[in-house]
Amino acid sequence: MGNKKYHAHDTAVIDENCDIGDNTKIWHFSHIMSNCKIGESCNIGQNVVVSPQVILGCNVKVQNNVSIYTGVICEDDVFLGPSMVFTNVINPRSAVNRRGQYSQTIVKKGASIGANATIVCGNDIGEYALIGAGSVVTKPVKPYALLVGNPAKQIGWVSEYGHRLEFNKNNTAVCSESQQEYLLENDTIKRIK
Repeated sequence: MGNKKYHAHDTAVIDENCDIGDNTKIWHFSHIMSNCKIGESCNIGQNVVVSPQVILGCNVKVQNNVSIYTGVICEDDVFLGPSMVFTNVINPRSAVNRRGQYSQTIVKKGASIGANATIVCGNDIGEYALIGAGSVVTKPVKPYALLVGNPAKQIGWVSEYGHRLEFNKNNTAVCSESQQEYLLENDTIKRIK
């Protein structure tokens, strides 16, 4: 951590052997635990815990009160909303030590998870997926999928800019903000322009 090129508030705790990228900001009362990797230009909000061996890509935004447990990997441009929750053991028991039996959860590039959502471990979140506030994800999530509810159910598709996509008779849709074009084929989305 010599030649530090990131900002950490005075109340943040950063353990040994952390790899923290340039221009990352770590705010009040957050704890970055040993052997985790945080990419460049991330923003780690207030009262966040990043557990050992967690990997965050570049430009990951972590809002206040989020705990990112061992076994979680977030790719570039992921958004984690306020007080959202990851788990890492499918059947926790206080009297049974399951350290080292953590399930992996990967949040793919550009995905967003809304405030107070819960991601049950072992369920990957696809690229650019959008998980609505308060949702409980109990199954893997497809790229570009829009999910809401408890348990979370897919109610549509979103663009890379986070806008709901409306498909025409040719199974194509255009993002209202970016004008990017998408094709829906075999229950899978592909960006075509």
